[in-house]
Amino acid sequence: MPGLGTSFGRGGATTAQQDLQNSDAILIMGSSMAENHPVGFQWVIEAREKNGAKVIHVDPRFNRTSAMSDYWLPLRAGSDIVFLGAMINYVLTNDRWFREYVIHYTNAPVILREDFQDADELGGFFSGWDGKQYDPESWLYEGAQKEGATGHHQDKGGHAKDRGGESQELHEPILDKTLQHERCVFQVLKRHFARYTPELVEDSCGIPRERFLEVADIFTSASGPEKTAAICYAVGWTQHSSGVQTIRCAAILQLLLGNIGRPGGGIMALRGHASIQGSTDIPTLYDILPGYLPMPHQGEDNSLAAYIRKNRSPKGWWYNLDKYIVSLLKAYYGDAATRANDFGFGWLPRLTGDHSHFGYWLDMADGKMEGLIVMGQNPAVGAPNSGLERKALGRLKWLVVRDMVEIETATFWLDSPEIANGELRTEDIETEVFFFPAASYAEKEGTFTNTQRLLQWREKAVEPPGDARSELHFMVDLGRRMKAMATAAPRDAALRALTWDYADEDGEEILKEIHGWKNDERGRMNDEQERMGGVHRSSFIVHRLPLKHFGELKNDGSTSCGCWIYSGVFDGENKAHKREPHGKYDHGWGYAWPLDRRILYNRASAKPDGTPWSERKKLVWWDASQKEWVGDDVADFTKGKAPDYKGDAEKGGDEALPGDAPFIMHPEGLGRLYVPSGLKDGPLPVHYEPLESNLCNPLHAQQTNPVAAKMERPDNRYAQTPDPRFPYILTTYRLTEHHTAGGMSRTLSHLAELQPELFAEISPELAAEIGVANGEMIVVSTARASIEARALVTARMPALHVQGRRVHQVGLPYHWGPRGLVTGDVVNDLLAISEEPNVRIFESKALTCS
Repeated sequence: MPGLGTSFGRGGATTAQQDLQNSDAILIMGSSMAENHPVGFQWVIEAREKNGAKVIHVDPRFNRTSAMSDYWLPLRAGSDIVFLGAMINYVLTNDRWFREYVIHYTNAPVILREDFQDADELGGFFSGWDGKQYDPESWLYEGAQKEGATGHHQDKGGHAKDRGGESQELHEPILDKTLQHERCVFQVLKRHFARYTPELVEDSCGIPRERFLEVADIFTSASGPEKTAAICYAVGWTQHSSGVQTIRCAAILQLLLGNIGRPGGGIMALRGHASIQGSTDIPTLYDILPGYLPMPHQGEDNSLAAYIRKNRSPKGWWYNLDKYIVSLLKAYYGDAATRANDFGFGWLPRLTGDHSHFGYWLDMADGKMEGLIVMGQNPAVGAPNSGLERKALGRLKWLVVRDMVEIETATFWLDSPEIANGELRTEDIETEVFFFPAASYAEKEGTFTNTQRLLQWREKAVEPPGDARSELHFMVDLGRRMKAMATAAPRDAALRALTWDYADEDGEEILKEIHGWKNDERGRMNDEQERMGGVHRSSFIVHRLPLKHFGELKNDGSTSCGCWIYSGVFDGENKAHKREPHGKYDHGWGYAWPLDRRILYNRASAKPDGTPWSERKKLVWWDASQKEWVGDDVADFTKGKAPDYKGDAEKGGDEALPGDAPFIMHPEGLGRLYVPSGLKDGPLPVHYEPLESNLCNPLHAQQTNPVAAKMERPDNRYAQTPDPRFPYILTTYRLTEHHTAGGMSRTLSHLAELQPELFAEISPELAAEIGVANGEMIVVSTARASIEARALVTARMPALHVQGRRVHQVGLPYHWGPRGLVTGDVVNDLLAISEEPNVRIFESKALTCS
């Protein structure tokens, strides 16, 4: 997630779920953790019972998490940044910030350029706005000049390593450690959030001023040398048109309070599936390569040298990007990847535009795609504007669906809502559909990477039935068939070069390749082999030597590695398979990337001189007698780098960072309160209204995030702002008993019995306003579609007083469709396709309805 990555250096959760038991306060927002992450939620309860920690839940609905919390604050959906911005302002105005931590470990002292202008000065826009997108040059630090690509192109995704531009990272920041300079980050931050007041929270979020001040005092009091507080969030934050900037607010708050890298602190990014973290580490995302390496761009990355020059940092661990990309290319192409051909860099695909889910689905709707393979997804139910997506499937020539049950995506041509209402006819749909039965998680072995970056080995419990196969078996077989079809044509060169000698289903073999190898000299190609275009990997496989971890990777082709951040997981044994927990953080149970560090940036748990901030909150510290970092976790720092090490810029990389710089992925070694590059919608968070809202932006004339993409068109309509046809706020959520689009849960009798029917949560006041009783059927409509649901009239979804009037909210779970033991209308038909500018996620948590 770029909100975490641009703030701290990595896009993963900074902490472990078990560490929540060490917290003195926990803020859960954008998540119903007790419902959707119940196993992890036990540690929240541990914190309350063991430490007396206060648990705060901020959510439009009173749900199971609210019931287990000390404080529940209902807020208007889409006003999260107002609430968090007011928390930041509270910290700054009440002197709650951890001064020594902030001065030494964040970019608060860094002075910004004179030409930077904040959003307050320009009506909701930062400097650099050209009417369509930002040129972020003016966001750089004082003295930095743009000398190359700074990553502001609209077609660039935000998941990869921050493309900060060469001059920004080469430039040594100018500091004012008194924090008095008017252009230092600290003073800019104070001015920026000054308008986010308790009164604004009351007027815009609907939370009474007194309640806000009470929880702000409780959360911010849990900071400093003796105390720490944690923040937990999930897609309730990400699925907004300003979702990344909401997470940035959390990062700013936690840096100011000194809660990053310390026991009981951090930000827990709660992933919605067992391996969502794994599917971004070794990505199913279009815009990154394994280990968050940027995908090359057509017309920009014409050579490996140009790619490295643009993306490599002169200081910090991204200095080694050349080693990571060359080792990845060697894993892909083996002997065929040589220095003479840029290690096969030219064979990698290039980004040419919006290749995200929504970009290609709109292409599909326009008849620009021929085929699609769907694995582990049910877009006919689980994607926004599902009606558009179902109709788009009918324009394909072929569709492959792999799943455990016959999901709606496989049968859209037979029993979709469009077939039922006559909008489509089965006989008119020419898409040829192939359904492949898939093995379940209990019927295959391999790793998954959970919400805290922890790789764990899953053993096969039973054999899959009939012709059901695992994804690994399917992909290995598909790769073999494609290689067998490769021709001598230039377009097939990458396919011919691809190493693909895997066993049918050997997860450990894959994990070893991900971990990496040293390629012995005896395995190198001779000149004749190179002229012939390379040979198969099996010709040198016996000469590969074990690699210890990513610190041994080279840029000369002598190492191969499928994902550098995972390198270390197979150091002598399969560490993901280990089941021998020991110590405070259960080292020996699974393997947390990188290098089994359970809490990232943990150098910040010690003072600049290397001693713990306090005995109660010690984690890692400098042992002068051993001349190394020791403690309860693996130090997220060079083990032998002393606190008083000054850094040597001439050497570059990690050696250029001093011994008191905990954020080792950033070239300045600091946590970023202010992000000078890497985000498309600004260096600081700004509250914008959702893309559909009947309320005015209370802060700026600019109503919505100017860089967010509506993708508006006749089959993806939006409500007006305001729109009397749709006077209420709609938000969607998940239930404990059903899993996302329902393919795995609606077919199970016990889960179907627990949640048999689609319902809409509405307040008693709204029920009275529309004249409906509890249990009656209602129609919920948006600008896209209408659905039917059972009315659940409940005080759990209260009406709020916002901007001088009463505002009603409607809550809908989104698990039902036309197939399974229990059926219902598709809630995602109501949503619009949209794209947050950094990660292109859609807005599902705040829109308008009737």
